[in-house]
Amino acid sequence: MLKKLFGFDPAKTTIRTEMLAGITTFLTMSYILAVNPSMFSQLDGMSAGAVFTATALAGVIGCLTMALWAKLPFGLAPGMGLNAFFVFTVCMGMGYSWQFALTAVFIEGLIFIILTLTNLREVIVNAIPASLKNAIGAGLGLFIAFIGLQHAGIIANNDATLVSLGEITGGSPLLGLIGLVITGVLVVKDVRGGLLIGILLTTLIGIPMGITNYQGLVSAPHSLSDIFCKFEWDHIFTLDMVVVVFTFLFIDMFDTIGTLVGVCTKANMLNPDGTIPRVKQAFMADAIATTVGACLGTSTTTTYVESASGV
Repeated sequence: MLKKLFGFDPAKTTIRTEMLAGITTFLTMSYILAVNPSMFSQLDGMSAGAVFTATALAGVIGCLTMALWAKLPFGLAPGMGLNAFFVFTVCMGMGYSWQFALTAVFIEGLIFIILTLTNLREVIVNAIPASLKNAIGAGLGLFIAFIGLQHAGIIANNDATLVSLGEITGGSPLLGLIGLVITGVLVVKDVRGGLLIGILLTTLIGIPMGITNYQGLVSAPHSLSDIFCKFEWDHIFTLDMVVVVFTFLFIDMFDTIGTLVGVCTKANMLNPDGTIPRVKQAFMADAIATTVGACLGTSTTTTYVESASGV
């Protein structure tokens, strides 16, 4: 059953290994469950609870589609960078409503589906030089690392140098550095599940430091009624809509390509000619998750480079 559903090969892996890898990938990408609501709640009418539910459901749908159809070890959820463009550029910068931005994401998802069905997306991928594909993955990794260091307070804003060292002698910055050291040692020592162990130990250390706030394990999800399918069709034929849609489209395209190449390389899954296995199914999973995510009320859902942690 596992082989049929997921392509599971007992000659190459074990149930324990796959479970450990899956939990590790989940924990390394689950920060989006906190970041997305905090960003979108700055917009009138988008409550943090509803966005949390939408973010979780978009990730569930994307991950299951990728696992059951494409049979590839990639996690999907609303992407970083794309959510910032949604909130700070389209809504706050250009002055459009979040309903307008959701409509743009929905249209982008439909275009992605069409590009995938017609194989145009695959043609675009194969036309990109290998060096650029690999560079995208590295760039995404640096971007995510920068966000982590920023939110932990290890680095801070500086008007003269743009970036400076934060107050690392206590609080979140100190805990972040402790976590980096623990996780780094475990990874260098090639400890199986080193990233997962590092995350869990850092969380536990944060309890006596007063940083980790435990509020239980289970609660009812918030309603999606305020943001579900709230599209705005008044501006779909404007130049601004075209610009926003294609910006979402190209960011998502290069994001996904870089992630697929990077994680497939890490997992030794690339075909002999350097192409990605079952790439059409992977792209379709990404496109479907984006379209459904827009209906649920969240920004573009994309493949996560954090999938490499589970690999």
